[in-house]
Amino acid sequence: MNTLASTTHWLLPLACSLALTACDSPQRVQEHTTRPVKVVMVHADPRPTTHAYAGVIHARHETELAFRVAGKIVLRAVEIGDTVTKGQLVARLDNSDYQLAALALAAQVQAAEAEHRYAKAELARYALMRSQNVISAPDYDRHETAAIAAQQKVAGLRAQLKQTANQQTYTDLLADRDGIVSAISAEQGQVVAAGQGIAKIAGLDEKEVRFDVPEQRVNTIKPQQNVMVTLWADAALQLPAQIREIAAVADPNSRTYTAKATLLQVPQTLQLGMTATVWLTEPPTQNLAIPLAAVFSPTTEPNTHKVWLFDSHTQTVTAQSVHLGPALADGLIAVTGLQAGQQVVSAGAQRLREGQAVRLEGAGHEPL
Repeated sequence: MNTLASTTHWLLPLACSLALTACDSPQRVQEHTTRPVKVVMVHADPRPTTHAYAGVIHARHETELAFRVAGKIVLRAVEIGDTVTKGQLVARLDNSDYQLAALALAAQVQAAEAEHRYAKAELARYALMRSQNVISAPDYDRHETAAIAAQQKVAGLRAQLKQTANQQTYTDLLADRDGIVSAISAEQGQVVAAGQGIAKIAGLDEKEVRFDVPEQRVNTIKPQQNVMVTLWADAALQLPAQIREIAAVADPNSRTYTAKATLLQVPQTLQLGMTATVWLTEPPTQNLAIPLAAVFSPTTEPNTHKVWLFDSHTQTVTAQSVHLGPALADGLIAVTGLQAGQQVVSAGAQRLREGQAVRLEGAGHEPL
Protein backbone atom coordinates (compact mmCIF):
# COMPACT_ATOMS: atom_id res chain seq x y z
CA MET A 1 0.00 0.00 0.00
CA ASN A 2 2.85 2.37 0.81
CA THR A 3 4.63 1.39 -2.42
CA LEU A 4 1.54 2.32 -4.52
CA ALA A 5 1.20 5.67 -2.84
CA SER A 6 4.85 6.41 -3.36
CA THR A 7 4.66 5.56 -7.06
CA THR A 8 1.59 7.75 -7.54
CA HIS A 9 3.38 10.57 -5.79
CA TRP A 10 6.11 10.88 -8.42
CA LEU A 11 4.09 9.81 -11.53
CA LEU A 12 1.47 12.56 -11.17
CA PRO A 13 3.91 15.52 -11.47
CA LEU A 14 5.63 13.79 -14.38
CA ALA A 15 2.35 13.39 -16.27
CA CYS A 16 1.43 17.02 -15.72
CA SER A 17 4.84 18.11 -16.92
CA LEU A 18 4.56 16.03 -20.09
CA ALA A 19 1.08 17.35 -20.74
CA LEU A 20 2.24 20.97 -20.47
CA THR A 21 5.20 20.24 -22.70
CA ALA A 22 2.95 18.67 -25.34
CA CYS A 23 0.61 21.67 -25.33
CA ASP A 24 3.43 24.15 -25.71
CA SER A 25 5.41 22.17 -28.28
CA PRO A 26 3.70 23.29 -31.57
CA GLN A 27 4.08 26.99 -30.74
CA ARG A 28 7.77 26.63 -29.86
CA VAL A 29 8.39 24.54 -32.98
CA GLN A 30 6.65 27.15 -35.13
CA GLU A 31 8.68 29.96 -33.56
CA HIS A 32 11.95 28.22 -34.26
CA THR A 33 11.12 26.90 -37.75
CA THR A 34 13.75 27.94 -40.25
CA ARG A 35 12.25 28.08 -43.73
CA PRO A 36 14.27 27.61 -46.92
CA VAL A 37 14.15 30.56 -49.34
CA LYS A 38 15.83 31.86 -52.44
CA VAL A 39 17.00 35.45 -52.63
CA VAL A 40 18.06 37.78 -55.45
CA MET A 41 20.16 40.90 -55.48
CA VAL A 42 18.37 44.17 -56.27
CA HIS A 43 20.06 45.77 -59.28
CA ALA A 44 19.51 48.44 -61.92
CA ASP A 45 18.18 47.09 -65.23
CA PRO A 46 19.65 49.14 -68.14
CA ARG A 47 17.79 47.28 -70.86
CA PRO A 48 15.23 49.21 -72.96
CA THR A 49 11.57 48.32 -72.49
CA THR A 50 9.36 47.50 -75.48
CA HIS A 51 5.56 47.72 -75.39
CA ALA A 52 3.16 46.45 -78.05
CA TYR A 53 -0.14 48.17 -78.93
CA ALA A 54 -2.85 46.91 -81.26
CA GLY A 55 -3.79 49.38 -84.00
CA VAL A 56 -5.65 49.77 -87.31
CA ILE A 57 -4.44 51.18 -90.64
CA HIS A 58 -6.22 54.40 -91.67
CA ALA A 59 -5.81 57.05 -94.31
CA ARG A 60 -4.36 60.21 -92.85
CA HIS A 61 -6.82 62.35 -94.84
CA GLU A 62 -10.41 61.09 -94.92
CA THR A 63 -13.22 63.40 -96.01
CA GLU A 64 -16.94 62.91 -95.52
CA LEU A 65 -18.69 64.38 -98.54
CA ALA A 66 -22.12 66.02 -98.20
CA PHE A 67 -24.44 68.12 -100.36
CA ARG A 68 -24.58 71.82 -99.55
CA VAL A 69 -28.31 71.87 -100.39
CA ALA A 70 -31.24 69.58 -99.59
CA GLY A 71 -32.96 67.37 -102.14
CA LYS A 72 -33.67 63.91 -103.52
CA ILE A 73 -30.77 61.78 -104.76
CA VAL A 74 -31.39 60.81 -108.41
CA LEU A 75 -27.93 59.33 -109.08
CA ARG A 76 -25.20 57.68 -107.04
CA ALA A 77 -22.20 57.16 -109.26
CA VAL A 78 -19.80 55.27 -106.95
CA GLU A 79 -19.64 52.17 -104.78
CA ILE A 80 -17.54 51.29 -101.73
CA GLY A 81 -14.00 50.48 -102.81
CA ASP A 82 -14.12 52.53 -106.02
CA THR A 83 -11.10 54.67 -106.82
CA VAL A 84 -12.03 58.27 -107.63
CA THR A 85 -10.16 61.32 -108.87
CA LYS A 86 -10.57 64.93 -107.82
CA GLY A 87 -13.67 66.46 -109.44
CA GLN A 88 -15.30 63.11 -110.26
CA LEU A 89 -19.10 62.91 -109.82
CA VAL A 90 -20.11 61.01 -106.68
CA ALA A 91 -23.87 61.70 -106.49
CA ARG A 92 -26.51 64.05 -107.92
CA LEU A 93 -29.70 65.64 -106.60
CA ASP A 94 -32.88 66.50 -108.48
CA ASN A 95 -32.29 70.15 -109.45
CA SER A 96 -35.67 70.94 -111.03
CA ASP A 97 -36.81 73.10 -108.07
CA TYR A 98 -33.58 75.10 -108.20
CA GLN A 99 -33.99 75.65 -111.95
CA LEU A 100 -37.53 76.98 -111.41
CA ALA A 101 -36.32 79.23 -108.62
CA ALA A 102 -33.64 80.61 -110.95
CA LEU A 103 -36.20 81.33 -113.66
CA ALA A 104 -38.46 83.15 -111.18
CA LEU A 105 -35.60 85.28 -109.92
CA ALA A 106 -34.49 86.09 -113.47
CA ALA A 107 -37.98 87.42 -114.19
CA GLN A 108 -37.91 89.53 -111.02
CA VAL A 109 -34.54 90.93 -112.03
CA GLN A 110 -35.91 91.96 -115.42
CA ALA A 111 -38.91 93.67 -113.80
CA ALA A 112 -36.69 95.46 -111.29
CA GLU A 113 -34.37 96.64 -114.07
CA ALA A 114 -37.38 98.09 -115.96
CA GLU A 115 -38.52 99.90 -112.82
CA HIS A 116 -34.99 101.20 -112.32
CA ARG A 117 -34.83 102.56 -115.88
CA TYR A 118 -38.18 104.32 -115.39
CA ALA A 119 -37.05 105.78 -112.05
CA LYS A 120 -33.82 107.08 -113.64
CA ALA A 121 -35.78 108.74 -116.46
CA GLU A 122 -38.18 110.32 -113.96
CA LEU A 123 -35.26 111.58 -111.91
CA ALA A 124 -33.70 113.20 -114.98
CA ARG A 125 -36.95 115.08 -115.78
CA TYR A 126 -37.36 116.22 -112.21
CA ALA A 127 -33.76 117.34 -112.11
CA LEU A 128 -34.44 119.62 -115.12
CA MET A 129 -37.56 121.03 -113.49
CA ARG A 130 -35.68 121.56 -110.24
CA SER A 131 -33.02 123.57 -112.08
CA GLN A 132 -35.82 125.81 -113.42
CA ASN A 133 -37.39 126.09 -109.95
CA VAL A 134 -40.60 124.49 -111.23
CA ILE A 135 -40.66 121.94 -108.35
CA SER A 136 -39.56 122.15 -104.79
CA ALA A 137 -36.49 120.48 -103.32
CA PRO A 138 -38.56 117.92 -101.34
CA ASP A 139 -40.26 116.75 -104.53
CA TYR A 140 -36.91 116.23 -106.21
CA ASP A 141 -35.51 114.39 -103.18
CA ARG A 142 -38.49 112.00 -103.18
CA HIS A 143 -37.87 110.98 -106.81
CA GLU A 144 -34.12 110.69 -106.18
CA THR A 145 -34.82 108.30 -103.28
CA ALA A 146 -37.12 106.22 -105.48
CA ALA A 147 -34.41 105.90 -108.13
CA ILE A 148 -31.81 104.79 -105.56
CA ALA A 149 -34.25 102.23 -104.11
CA ALA A 150 -34.93 100.82 -107.58
CA GLN A 151 -31.20 100.53 -108.22
CA GLN A 152 -30.58 98.66 -104.94
CA LYS A 153 -33.52 96.36 -105.58
CA VAL A 154 -31.91 95.32 -108.85
CA ALA A 155 -28.61 94.65 -107.07
CA GLY A 156 -30.32 92.52 -104.41
CA LEU A 157 -32.25 90.43 -106.93
CA ARG A 158 -29.12 89.86 -109.01
CA ALA A 159 -27.33 88.56 -105.89
CA GLN A 160 -30.22 86.19 -105.19
CA LEU A 161 -30.12 84.98 -108.80
CA LYS A 162 -26.41 84.27 -108.50
CA GLN A 163 -26.98 82.38 -105.23
CA THR A 164 -29.66 80.26 -106.88
CA ALA A 165 -27.33 79.53 -109.77
CA ASN A 166 -24.71 78.38 -107.24
CA GLN A 167 -27.28 76.11 -105.59
CA GLN A 168 -27.91 74.49 -108.95
CA THR A 169 -24.21 73.53 -109.12
CA TYR A 170 -24.36 72.23 -105.54
CA THR A 171 -26.74 69.49 -106.67
CA ASP A 172 -23.69 67.69 -108.09
CA LEU A 173 -21.50 66.13 -105.38
CA LEU A 174 -17.87 65.92 -106.57
CA ALA A 175 -14.84 64.23 -105.03
CA ASP A 176 -12.53 66.77 -103.40
CA ARG A 177 -9.37 64.62 -103.72
CA ASP A 178 -7.94 61.53 -105.31
CA GLY A 179 -8.70 58.52 -103.18
CA ILE A 180 -10.89 55.52 -102.52
CA VAL A 181 -14.52 55.39 -101.40
CA SER A 182 -14.36 53.99 -97.87
CA ALA A 183 -18.03 54.40 -96.85
CA ILE A 184 -21.44 55.25 -98.30
CA SER A 185 -24.35 56.37 -96.13
CA ALA A 186 -27.08 57.27 -98.67
CA GLU A 187 -28.91 55.53 -101.50
CA GLN A 188 -30.51 56.62 -104.75
CA GLY A 189 -34.04 57.94 -104.16
CA GLN A 190 -33.28 59.05 -100.61
CA VAL A 191 -34.16 62.61 -99.57
CA VAL A 192 -31.24 64.16 -97.73
CA ALA A 193 -30.70 67.37 -95.82
CA ALA A 194 -27.95 69.89 -96.42
CA GLY A 195 -24.77 68.73 -94.71
CA GLN A 196 -25.89 65.11 -94.32
CA GLY A 197 -23.02 62.70 -94.98
CA ILE A 198 -23.21 60.83 -98.29
CA ALA A 199 -19.81 59.17 -98.79
CA LYS A 200 -16.30 59.10 -97.34
CA ILE A 201 -13.21 59.51 -99.50
CA ALA A 202 -9.95 58.22 -98.06
CA GLY A 203 -6.84 59.78 -99.56
CA LEU A 204 -4.15 57.42 -100.79
CA ASP A 205 -1.21 59.80 -100.44
CA GLU A 206 -0.49 59.05 -96.76
CA LYS A 207 -1.43 56.23 -94.43
CA GLU A 208 -1.17 55.96 -90.66
CA VAL A 209 -1.87 53.54 -87.84
CA ARG A 210 -4.11 54.54 -84.95
CA PHE A 211 -3.80 52.87 -81.56
CA ASP A 212 -4.88 53.43 -77.97
CA VAL A 213 -2.45 54.06 -75.15
CA PRO A 214 -3.38 53.48 -71.46
CA GLU A 215 -3.15 56.51 -69.23
CA GLN A 216 -0.25 55.13 -67.17
CA ARG A 217 1.94 55.05 -70.30
CA VAL A 218 0.77 58.09 -72.25
CA ASN A 219 3.60 60.24 -70.83
CA THR A 220 6.18 57.84 -72.28
CA ILE A 221 5.09 58.63 -75.87
CA LYS A 222 6.17 61.85 -77.56
CA PRO A 223 5.40 63.39 -80.99
CA GLN A 224 8.03 62.67 -83.66
CA GLN A 225 9.03 59.51 -81.78
CA ASN A 226 10.08 56.64 -84.05
CA VAL A 227 8.18 53.36 -83.72
CA MET A 228 7.99 50.07 -85.61
CA VAL A 229 4.78 48.63 -87.08
CA THR A 230 4.05 45.03 -88.02
CA LEU A 231 0.96 43.61 -89.70
CA TRP A 232 -1.04 40.64 -88.52
CA ALA A 233 -1.35 39.60 -92.15
CA ASP A 234 2.44 39.59 -92.55
CA ALA A 235 4.30 39.56 -89.22
CA ALA A 236 7.66 39.42 -90.98
CA LEU A 237 7.09 42.81 -92.63
CA GLN A 238 8.36 45.66 -90.44
CA LEU A 239 7.32 49.22 -91.33
CA PRO A 240 8.99 52.28 -89.78
CA ALA A 241 6.61 54.96 -88.53
CA GLN A 242 6.64 58.19 -86.58
CA ILE A 243 4.24 59.43 -83.90
CA ARG A 244 2.27 62.33 -85.41
CA GLU A 245 -0.43 63.05 -82.88
CA ILE A 246 -1.44 62.12 -79.32
CA ALA A 247 -4.93 62.90 -78.05
CA ALA A 248 -5.05 65.58 -75.37
CA VAL A 249 -8.14 64.08 -73.68
CA ALA A 250 -8.80 60.44 -72.79
CA ASP A 251 -11.71 58.58 -74.36
CA PRO A 252 -14.60 58.76 -71.86
CA ASN A 253 -15.45 55.07 -72.30
CA SER A 254 -12.10 53.29 -72.55
CA ARG A 255 -10.04 55.88 -70.60
CA THR A 256 -7.27 55.54 -73.17
CA TYR A 257 -5.53 58.12 -75.37
CA THR A 258 -5.64 57.73 -79.15
CA ALA A 259 -2.26 58.06 -80.85
CA LYS A 260 -1.55 58.30 -84.59
CA ALA A 261 1.69 57.21 -86.24
CA THR A 262 2.47 58.11 -89.86
CA LEU A 263 3.89 55.23 -91.89
CA LEU A 264 7.19 56.18 -93.51
CA GLN A 265 7.02 53.21 -95.90
CA VAL A 266 3.76 52.10 -97.54
CA PRO A 267 3.89 48.77 -99.41
CA GLN A 268 1.46 48.07 -102.23
CA THR A 269 -0.11 45.23 -100.26
CA LEU A 270 -1.13 47.50 -97.37
CA GLN A 271 -4.91 47.94 -97.24
CA LEU A 272 -7.03 50.30 -95.18
CA GLY A 273 -8.52 48.66 -92.10
CA MET A 274 -5.75 46.09 -91.67
CA THR A 275 -4.84 45.18 -88.09
CA ALA A 276 -1.36 46.20 -87.03
CA THR A 277 0.88 46.07 -83.97
CA VAL A 278 2.82 49.15 -82.92
CA TRP A 279 6.10 48.40 -81.16
CA LEU A 280 7.26 51.26 -78.97
CA THR A 281 10.66 51.02 -77.31
CA GLU A 282 11.33 53.19 -74.27
CA PRO A 283 14.93 54.36 -73.79
CA PRO A 284 17.03 52.51 -71.18
CA THR A 285 16.64 53.71 -67.61
CA GLN A 286 18.31 52.88 -64.31
CA ASN A 287 15.17 51.37 -62.83
CA LEU A 288 15.70 48.97 -59.93
CA ALA A 289 14.39 45.57 -60.99
CA ILE A 290 13.26 42.51 -59.03
CA PRO A 291 11.34 39.36 -60.00
CA LEU A 292 7.58 39.80 -59.96
CA ALA A 293 7.34 36.66 -57.76
CA ALA A 294 9.12 38.55 -54.97
CA VAL A 295 6.21 40.97 -54.53
CA PHE A 296 3.32 40.11 -52.24
CA SER A 297 0.34 41.87 -50.67
CA PRO A 298 -0.59 41.15 -47.03
CA THR A 299 -4.16 40.00 -46.46
CA THR A 300 -4.67 42.92 -44.07
CA GLU A 301 -3.35 45.42 -46.65
CA PRO A 302 -4.48 44.17 -50.08
CA ASN A 303 -3.59 47.47 -51.79
CA THR A 304 -0.02 47.51 -50.49
CA HIS A 305 2.92 45.86 -52.25
CA LYS A 306 5.79 44.52 -50.16
CA VAL A 307 8.91 42.38 -50.42
CA TRP A 308 10.93 40.45 -47.85
CA LEU A 309 14.42 41.87 -47.28
CA PHE A 310 17.00 39.28 -46.27
CA ASP A 311 19.52 40.19 -43.56
CA SER A 312 22.64 38.12 -44.11
CA HIS A 313 23.94 38.82 -40.58
CA THR A 314 20.90 37.67 -38.62
CA GLN A 315 19.61 35.26 -41.31
CA THR A 316 16.11 36.78 -40.90
CA VAL A 317 13.64 38.62 -43.11
CA THR A 318 11.94 42.01 -42.77
CA ALA A 319 8.95 43.30 -44.81
CA GLN A 320 9.59 46.41 -46.94
CA SER A 321 6.91 48.40 -48.82
CA VAL A 322 7.62 49.12 -52.48
CA HIS A 323 5.96 50.94 -55.39
CA LEU A 324 5.66 49.02 -58.63
CA GLY A 325 6.73 50.45 -61.99
CA PRO A 326 6.41 49.09 -65.55
CA ALA A 327 6.91 45.42 -66.31
CA LEU A 328 10.32 44.54 -67.74
CA ALA A 329 11.65 41.62 -69.71
CA ASP A 330 12.34 38.15 -68.25
CA GLY A 331 9.64 38.37 -65.58
CA LEU A 332 11.14 41.42 -63.87
CA ILE A 333 9.36 44.53 -62.71
CA ALA A 334 10.67 48.01 -61.93
CA VAL A 335 10.28 49.13 -58.32
CA THR A 336 11.01 52.10 -56.08
CA GLY A 337 11.61 51.97 -52.34
CA LEU A 338 14.65 49.69 -52.47
CA GLN A 339 18.38 50.22 -52.87
CA ALA A 340 20.76 48.48 -55.22
CA GLY A 341 22.61 45.66 -53.50
CA GLN A 342 19.82 44.68 -51.12
CA GLN A 343 18.68 41.06 -51.16
CA VAL A 344 15.01 40.16 -51.46
CA VAL A 345 13.28 36.78 -51.19
CA SER A 346 12.31 35.53 -54.64
CA ALA A 347 10.78 32.17 -53.68
CA GLY A 348 8.77 31.25 -50.58
CA ALA A 349 7.66 34.81 -49.80
CA GLN A 350 4.01 33.90 -49.12
CA ARG A 351 4.87 31.64 -46.14
CA LEU A 352 7.10 33.99 -44.19
CA ARG A 353 6.43 36.29 -41.27
CA GLU A 354 8.18 39.33 -39.85
CA GLY A 355 11.56 38.50 -38.31
CA GLN A 356 11.43 34.83 -39.23
CA ALA A 357 14.71 32.94 -39.49
CA VAL A 358 15.42 31.54 -42.93
CA ARG A 359 18.12 29.55 -44.66
CA LEU A 360 19.27 29.99 -48.22
CA GLU A 361 18.77 27.20 -50.69
CA GLY A 362 21.67 26.50 -53.01
CA ALA A 363 24.79 28.63 -53.00
CA GLY A 364 24.04 32.15 -51.84
CA HIS A 365 21.69 34.47 -53.73
CA GLU A 366 20.08 33.58 -57.05
CA PRO A 367 21.28 35.70 -60.02
CA LEU A 368 18.71 37.69 -62.02
